[in-house]
Amino acid sequence: MHNKPSLIHRRRTLLGAAGACALLAFGGTAMAQASWPTHSVRIVVPFAPGGTTDILARAIAPELSKAFGQQFIVDNRAGAGGNVGAEIVARSAPDGYTLLMGTVGTHGINRALYPKLPYDPIKDFAPITLVAAVPNVMEMNADKARQLGINSVQDFIAYAKTHPGKLSMASSGSGTSIHLAGELFKSMTGSYMTHIPYRGSGPAVMDLVAGNTEVMFDNLPSSLAQIKGGKLKALAVTSAQRSPALPDVPTVEEAGGPSLKGYEASSWFGLLAPAGTPPDIVNRIQQEVAKSLGTAAIKEKLVAQGALPSGNTPAEFGKLIDSEHKKWAAVVKASGATVD
Repeated sequence: MHNKPSLIHRRRTLLGAAGACALLAFGGTAMAQASWPTHSVRIVVPFAPGGTTDILARAIAPELSKAFGQQFIVDNRAGAGGNVGAEIVARSAPDGYTLLMGTVGTHGINRALYPKLPYDPIKDFAPITLVAAVPNVMEMNADKARQLGINSVQDFIAYAKTHPGKLSMASSGSGTSIHLAGELFKSMTGSYMTHIPYRGSGPAVMDLVAGNTEVMFDNLPSSLAQIKGGKLKALAVTSAQRSPALPDVPTVEEAGGPSLKGYEASSWFGLLAPAGTPPDIVNRIQQEVAKSLGTAAIKEKLVAQGALPSGNTPAEFGKLIDSEHKKWAAVVKASGATVD
């Protein structure tokens, strides 16, 4: 006569099987993370080619390709002040194969500026690392500046006030730091310029050089070559201190007089992944970005373009994003900026 298995024995058998399944699942996930990447990785740039976001993504992509043995491909998805590209990444699988080169616009400004943002800058993303911070530069088409007799920030303010609406202000898109830097300038000086948004700094700078617009508050790296080539005239940088890349150009606060005391509107750029991306993958990317930004070749290249490399930890980058929400919400309110 055979005895039926006891209830305790059956429970032990079931628990053992469940434990084995959990161990296999954990092991499979760990192995998948360890083997990542097994194919190419996409870095979404939410602006057109040629701007600072694009420049920085293309500076680090080859370094990551070398470090991980797979291609890191830059994918430009411009539109809606960076929101189109940011939403693509927010909705992507959290597997480490789709990253975003986020900006102060997509993750600091847009939540305060857009009434219906198609993603949550905090909940929908896993911060990886701050790549670089850069000042913006208040610049004019050099020929237009000569024709109008504008040689300084104060000359510009005087002309803008006596000729309201005669000057057009290009930007890389509504809600970007480039747009908001100009809006803050307008609100503090009581001047008026017509805002013309583009799908990135690249096309905006091209139109500024062509003389189709008069002024722009561009990220310094994407305009530096045109400034040094004499096509654009730099009136001031928007940071609290002068830029080593343009040491003779004053800050807006220095050049603008009492009405611009305290003016500051700098930009930053960093890598993010969809929320839920395994921390091991996030940390591996951060470590390789930090390593590449620490090399003399990359560091010197970015500094020469006016960027200050970072490479901080995911936690540090997350704290920066949190603080930027509060700062830019106040700036948006004070400036009265709106989405066109």
